[in-house]
Amino acid sequence: MTEEVIVPFDQQVSVVDNAQLRIPQREGWVAIRDHFRSPNPEREIGLVLPVGCGKSGLIAVAPYAVGARRALVVAPGTRIRGQLGADLRSNSETNFYERCGVIGARDRFPETVIIESGRVNRDDIENCDLAVTNIQQIAGTENRWLDGLDPDFFDLVLVDEAHHNTATSWQQVKQRFPRARIVNFSATPTRADGQVMEGRIVYSFPVLRAIEAGYVKRLRAKMLSPSELRYVDRTDGQERVVGINEVRQLGETDAEFRRGIVMSDETLSSIVDQAIGELRRLREETAEPRLKIIASAINQAHCIQITEAFRARGLRAAYVHSREGTDTNERVFADLESHQLDAIVQARMLGEGFDHRYLSVAMVGSIFSNLSPFVQFVGRVMRSIVQNAPNHELNRGVVVFHAGANVARRWEDFRQFSEADQAYFADLLPEAEAVDFSDGLAQREPGGGGLLPVEILGESGVRAADMEPIGDLQAAALLRQLAELGVTPDQAAQELRRIRMPRQDRREARRASLNDYVQNEAGAILGRLSINPGGRTLDPARRQRNIAWAIAELNRRVNESVGGRSADRQNFTLEQVESAHQRLPEIVRTLEEYLRRGT
Repeated sequence: MTEEVIVPFDQQVSVVDNAQLRIPQREGWVAIRDHFRSPNPEREIGLVLPVGCGKSGLIAVAPYAVGARRALVVAPGTRIRGQLGADLRSNSETNFYERCGVIGARDRFPETVIIESGRVNRDDIENCDLAVTNIQQIAGTENRWLDGLDPDFFDLVLVDEAHHNTATSWQQVKQRFPRARIVNFSATPTRADGQVMEGRIVYSFPVLRAIEAGYVKRLRAKMLSPSELRYVDRTDGQERVVGINEVRQLGETDAEFRRGIVMSDETLSSIVDQAIGELRRLREETAEPRLKIIASAINQAHCIQITEAFRARGLRAAYVHSREGTDTNERVFADLESHQLDAIVQARMLGEGFDHRYLSVAMVGSIFSNLSPFVQFVGRVMRSIVQNAPNHELNRGVVVFHAGANVARRWEDFRQFSEADQAYFADLLPEAEAVDFSDGLAQREPGGGGLLPVEILGESGVRAADMEPIGDLQAAALLRQLAELGVTPDQAAQELRRIRMPRQDRREARRASLNDYVQNEAGAILGRLSINPGGRTLDPARRQRNIAWAIAELNRRVNESVGGRSADRQNFTLEQVESAHQRLPEIVRTLEEYLRRGT
């Protein structure tokens, strides 16, 4: 090993009185410094900062708070690793130290290395002050360099999005450097499975302070409440008609009912229409056409369904999903960044680390079993567009959800937030104050993806009920005045009917989603039959890869079933496209049986 180069993280830096830094960056830095200066400090601590409050900058200055010798920064994925690397590298245009005046022009900047396959070697690591990596690069089977380092190589480990850190892979890193101090950073102190981020929380910056400072948007929540809803009761197959109270109760107790609410066309249409209405209202009021919707979905098929619903209403929409592959998803991200989309749909893809400030409407189309992943999702619309301007009209966001989806109840990690944050989310989410955590238990979504949604036949008298807005007393008073004037369900329904779906838009949206469903089902068939998608065993001529052959074969069978030619789907009638959707499940089944016999 070469002789270790020590760069003084104990040099003087401008933090405490630096007006260019945000409040939580200054206060958080002091909290880290004071903790490790105290007698017998705990090795591991945590800090909680809402999205958009400068967590990356606080990570950048944290080594100076403890006079670290060498620091390891660990991100949960490559996207966040890249963002952190850009903030920390001295030659980056977005270098945090220079941009915010933390280090003087004549001072020495820390030598930063990004741990990335094909880009880093051992010499880079041995001569760095800061190493930025993602967890997959240093733990488990992907580890290429961790085991070769001395246990004292790093004396400080900074963990971003540390609500992941109870996982085995994170524990491996911490055990590898047993004497290193550990500082965890997160916007939510609990994981999706309810486990708490490790390390005593020494600093928390409440959401309400973030709103008041203009770091994040003011949020308003709208809950769709039908006066009547018709559905099929699976216990006896009979049609039931229930009112809003029963809708809420079923949403709390019946997982299949919750899925039916977000997946049935009738209720999903209400949620989509309301989200579009909110987007159009915000665009009109702000004269900002770049504002967008982000929607959550349950799985890939649901992504396709929601995307089709947006397209049928004339919006430019696309979805991202882990099964789509990096290249396909990156094209969607590029369209989002260049403002070629009005709505983006995702299933657990755009959580932590994703930053697009023009996302202003969050449409809840999935099931959240606890508060932490919900906060991660809502965080996508919380980033301010105009910085440090709490009352600017562009710094407003809306969350839209259905009363029957049980978004607002049984959040098992609700109590983990600071008192101020509890008050914030209690206001944002209706009936959150009714959640009882006295026994430490809360309902989980059972079974994962195996639940079948209840068939929703229709709903009437849909009203978009305004929840108490957050951080805007004037708006709260106006809403109370409107409530006193009265808004009838019929008036709300009339507003929703303003959004029309031309036949052409419906046909084009249905055709596009048919293509997506075919690709989705082709991959699922190969997965169920354990056939390698990249092999060439299915094509008799051995020219096409298996996935391409399966997609082409499904398309051929679908087109033949509705009397269309293989390459002429653009000219299919709406009736032909609808028929193709109806026939697809049976075609998938017969193709799978054919391949099963052949294998």
